[in-house]
Amino acid sequence: MTDNNYKREKSLTITMLMTPDKANFTGKNVHGGEILKMLDHVAYACAARYSGTYAVTLSVDMVLFKNPIKIGSLVTFHASVNYTGRTSMEIGIKVISEDIKDHTLKNTNVCYFTMIAVDEEGDPTPVPKLEPETEDEKRRYNDAIARREARMSTRHAH
Repeated sequence: MTDNNYKREKSLTITMLMTPDKANFTGKNVHGGEILKMLDHVAYACAARYSGTYAVTLSVDMVLFKNPIKIGSLVTFHASVNYTGRTSMEIGIKVISEDIKDHTLKNTNVCYFTMIAVDEEGDPTPVPKLEPETEDEKRRYNDAIARREARMSTRHAH
């Protein structure tokens, strides 16, 4: 968008029904690979919406599977831009599973994607600087900086 009054969306929520085609080998729960694929789609959507450009996955940090997700559940992905670098964005995603029969909610997954904005030629392109406003946004921003520094020190150690 070229409208200077446009407020960039920093978050995105998507809810999906977990159908039998997403089942693992037991047939009762969703396959972890299906969740990873959905997480990547959600991270892309959040990053592309914020940056206004195509984005590619650079890395995935700490995908934690806390609870299984039953087939037939509604799953909500809460994504937010936690941090921006020059061309990169950290997208944090929390996944909540809702059993639609007994109405129970479970926090099933948490993870962090680093996405890179790219232009039509596939070259990295600058992203708008994130300006955290709320206390929660400031906390997520500072946590993202700590994760980034930990990744950098791990890379240098290897």
